[in-house]
Amino acid sequence: GSDSQTVSTNVTMGIHGPPIADLFPHTTIMFADIAGFTAWSSEREPVQVFQLLEALYREFDRTAKRSGVFKVETIGDCYVAVAGLPDPQPDHALIMVKFAQKCLHKFSELSKELELSLGPGTADLGLRVGLHSGPVTAG
Repeated sequence: GSDSQTVSTNVTMGIHGPPIADLFPHTTIMFADIAGFTAWSSEREPVQVFQLLEALYREFDRTAKRSGVFKVETIGDCYVAVAGLPDPQPDHALIMVKFAQKCLHKFSELSKELELSLGPGTADLGLRVGLHSGPVTAG
């Protein structure tokens, strides 16, 4: 409904169709990707690329769980997460900024640690983070 107390609004197929998605009016989304990843990965074996991404995403997932952040997906070297859904969080933007800061710190630590096993240039990788607050549709 239009009541301000409504957490999400169902988006339906047709007038009488079942809900296929929900509108979450107050969220913050984070997109993070690895700066220098394409060049770095072109000089590595696939198993090394996997080791970097697996170690990184494992840490981000743990941090997300502890922070009240929902991981949406990973697409290659891009990590997508959201605060404010499925459970509403009035301070979703602050939660996500703190999560992003933790991810940046973890990335810096991990890239230095992994340089020993994954080779020179690993510690030179960077993490780009973008945040956006507003409504999203999820389903």
